[in-house]
Amino acid sequence: MRDYRKFYIDGQWVDPASPAELDVINPATDEAAGVISLGGEKDVDKAVAAARRAFDSWSATSREDRIALLEKIVAVYQTRMEDMALAITEEMGAPLESVSKPLQAALPLWHFGTVIEVLKNFPFEESLGTTTVVREPVGVCALVTPWNWPANQVACKVAPALAAGCTMVLKPSEIAPFDAHILAEVLHEAGVPAGVFNLVDGDGPGVGAPLTAHPDVDFVSFTGSTRAGQLISRAAADTIKTVALELGGKSANIILDDADLETAITESVQTMMRNSGQSCNAPSRLLVPAASLAEVEAIAARVADEIKVGDPQDPATVMGPLASRAHCDKVQGLIKTGIAEGAKVICGGPGLPEGLERGCYTRPTIFSEVDNAMTIAQEEIFGPVLCVIPYEDEADAVRIANDTPYGLSGYVAGSDLERARKVARKLRTGNVHINGAMPDPAAPFGGYKQSGIGREWGQHGFEEFLEIKAVMGDNPE
Repeated sequence: MRDYRKFYIDGQWVDPASPAELDVINPATDEAAGVISLGGEKDVDKAVAAARRAFDSWSATSREDRIALLEKIVAVYQTRMEDMALAITEEMGAPLESVSKPLQAALPLWHFGTVIEVLKNFPFEESLGTTTVVREPVGVCALVTPWNWPANQVACKVAPALAAGCTMVLKPSEIAPFDAHILAEVLHEAGVPAGVFNLVDGDGPGVGAPLTAHPDVDFVSFTGSTRAGQLISRAAADTIKTVALELGGKSANIILDDADLETAITESVQTMMRNSGQSCNAPSRLLVPAASLAEVEAIAARVADEIKVGDPQDPATVMGPLASRAHCDKVQGLIKTGIAEGAKVICGGPGLPEGLERGCYTRPTIFSEVDNAMTIAQEEIFGPVLCVIPYEDEADAVRIANDTPYGLSGYVAGSDLERARKVARKLRTGNVHINGAMPDPAAPFGGYKQSGIGREWGQHGFEEFLEIKAVMGDNPE
């Protein structure tokens, strides 16, 4: 049992203002893997005050000092990667060998390494005639992160915040908080000054709401559901805070009629089922030529049936459980909704996978003959559920792809690269993957429409943590 009942505030591990414990449940076993404390407004006030006190000195540090500290963080983090991977497997069920080690625990190094390179050459000042334009740290930041890629989402906020000269209070997901505590230990060992980074556990009403509405917080960076993003925007409105939101998605994967179906469909299904489908940019709508539907169904069902679902500690496991019982129940309910609305089940369906009698598991499920107006095609299921939607021609595919309130990601597969490029540019999404291209840590990540506001990752994500000041007359002619 992991014991993380203390908060990290002002460089120390401290007790909550009012004791309130929460068991963190391992979704593979439905048993407690550890315990945390649920904070409240007094804890938030204490953490924000520490961040506010630390801001003046930290924001004045040099580029070189910040780079040196970030490099030290990377060095210390590398000594904790095994523990980080195991913690993520315990808290949210990612398979240890196929997901937690190579992806979940490794991605923070991706973000810290990228932001170090950005910081080395970033132009904090530029001249425009007689004016100097200065980019300065935005101030005290509230960072609110989700449970699906927990360490990744914490790192892609903490790294640029530190690099920009900001101070911060982190509220990790109470469903998957272990990784954030390990990162806090890393930051402490690396020598992050007291008050620069603070961590308070809690739920949305108890910690998220007072943190994002706090008058001494200058900037809110949130990743999670669109519904929660709406609440955070309202909470931040009274004090006119800058808010960056990375929210939901219902990404379309357009398979053009010149694509190699075996390769494209195999990659689509495998990408969709990775992390048990719990990725905001998952290609959850598979758009295929109507004439090829039968062949697509055969390939997709075969690939899904080959996915080994089971104990995330087993090296052979490809897909683990969903992250919590409540989320599992939601996904199961949406699978039943798809059946009720007339979608064709070609594999999977409701219930536990064969051979499993406990845990938050869901069968890899693929629906075909899906109408884009169906609930399962419009709502973010956030589980291992793929909707196959036939289209008549390229224009129809683009229309269907854009017919969603979301706009986070998109995918296009085809043998004619120039044609795929043209289709990619017609998608109303924040990023597009052509022919299975992997995410790029230097590229901006974020979405159009109800998928969010602002961008994360690379230089674009770094700039979210900066304010712009125009000093007029600073360069007299």
